[in-house]
Amino acid sequence: MARSAGKNPRQKRSKTCGCPLCLEEYPPGKYRERPPRRDCKGRWQARYWDANGKQRGPLFDSQKEAQAHLNNVRKAINEGTYHDPKRGSVTVDDWWVIWWPTVKKKAVTTTNRRLSCWKVHIQPKWGGRKLNTITWIQVQDWITNEVTGRETQRKVLDLFRQMMVAALRDRRIAVNPALDIEITEPKGKHPDDLIPPTREQAALIREHLTEYYRPLMVFAEETGMRWGEYTALRLCNVDLEGETVKVKEVLIDDLGKIRRKQAPKTKAGFRTVPLTPAAVDAIKVMIAKWDPAATESPLEDGMHPEELIFRGPLSRTKRKNKEGEKVELDGVLTRPNFRRQWLPAIKAAGVARLVKDPETGRTEYWPRVHDLRHTFATRLKDAGVPEKDVQVVMGHERGGRVTWLYQHAGPELVEEVRSALVSGRHLRAVS
Repeated sequence: MARSAGKNPRQKRSKTCGCPLCLEEYPPGKYRERPPRRDCKGRWQARYWDANGKQRGPLFDSQKEAQAHLNNVRKAINEGTYHDPKRGSVTVDDWWVIWWPTVKKKAVTTTNRRLSCWKVHIQPKWGGRKLNTITWIQVQDWITNEVTGRETQRKVLDLFRQMMVAALRDRRIAVNPALDIEITEPKGKHPDDLIPPTREQAALIREHLTEYYRPLMVFAEETGMRWGEYTALRLCNVDLEGETVKVKEVLIDDLGKIRRKQAPKTKAGFRTVPLTPAAVDAIKVMIAKWDPAATESPLEDGMHPEELIFRGPLSRTKRKNKEGEKVELDGVLTRPNFRRQWLPAIKAAGVARLVKDPETGRTEYWPRVHDLRHTFATRLKDAGVPEKDVQVVMGHERGGRVTWLYQHAGPELVEEVRSALVSGRHLRAVS
């Protein structure tokens, strides 16, 4: 049993009580006159030592309440389920400062997404609240009525739940108020909004793009690679004789700064992609334009834009920085810059339309650059390429273990995919 203090619980003397004991400790005159009383009206203090050996002494209005509290606390201490109320009274802001440095950091994009969820959604709502004052119904109301969009709700709730789980394990709260929270049911887009652009529509867009960017779009159409993969493509990973490229790294946006990242989206992203004649020609045009270096620089050495095949038209030009010094632009392609070319092109081609997200209410123009990847997948399926092979060449994670393309399916898959893209013939029946 936990130690118990003598005369526990005990009655605390009051300056407003007129019983003999209180008058003796707080004599009249110094603490004002009070009418005499027979029974003391002072509060009852329940004293105990917590699991850390510190003495506590909360006050209660009656001896019965104080004794009941003592019984509960002693039982919790002996069972190892005691929670110190003061430890749970820290604010969510203070808990974030304690908890966040202990979290195992994942990919840069994932870390930035979590920081955004904290700054935009969690901190404004809960930052000033104490951990042990947050209730389940308050969290449910917040997710339902204040956080918009199913995916945003899922990501925000996942981070908040992790914070509360850590507080529960650290014995700062007795229950996790973020458990069993329901999020909005998904509202699917209209099927017409999910159809990728046809090859004819892509050709119209390409005609209205600036001539400089046409090879980039051709390469995206002919390989199905992701934006971060082909903007990160370096000459050392291109085999023009074998007509293949290796996806070994990507470019990511780290809070507005473009960085190199070794691993693509999933392990399946490490792959070899076959090139059609059109894709080979697109690479040759950019090689003739920039003469990229064939060296293979380590990721930790920085961007090394001289190795990149696809760059912006202002690469190697000099501009004044904030200090007034002329510096050479690296020419690394970014989504916002290319978007300035893409939107006028799809509008001029007559294929652009505004699509409203049924969950968030936000609108965006269709098609996106990423939709060219869906067009590529449609071509492969129309040509009869089995779905498992489509997944491999596009770098989709599958249920089984994913390895490099050549190790997984052999060199014949590269030739089959290239043949399907060039001739459009059906290779085999799709089960």
